[in-house]
Amino acid sequence: MVTKEQVLKQLKKVLDPELHINIVDLGLIYDVKTLKNGTVNILMTLTFPGCPLGAMIHKEINEKLKELPNVKDINLKITFDPLWDFSKVSEDAKEQLGMM
Repeated sequence: MVTKEQVLKQLKKVLDPELHINIVDLGLIYDVKTLKNGTVNILMTLTFPGCPLGAMIHKEINEKLKELPNVKDINLKITFDPLWDFSKVSEDAKEQLGMM
């Protein structure tokens, strides 16, 4: 069975195309659940509703997670509740963005 930690490690390889920072450190990933049958459920947001790069990020998430053994299905749900803001960004990402 794939673990949440393995999924998050792979998701750190997915960069926001505009900010060039991984989607985990940007705080875009709200929840990850892994099931014994190989299903991975992800609840995430985008930096703003209507983000034109959402499809590109979704495609890359699928590509990275399919590299993991035992991942059979990926369910990705986008939410804007709560809306993303800079308070969700990790300290590492804040440094990369020059916010510290």
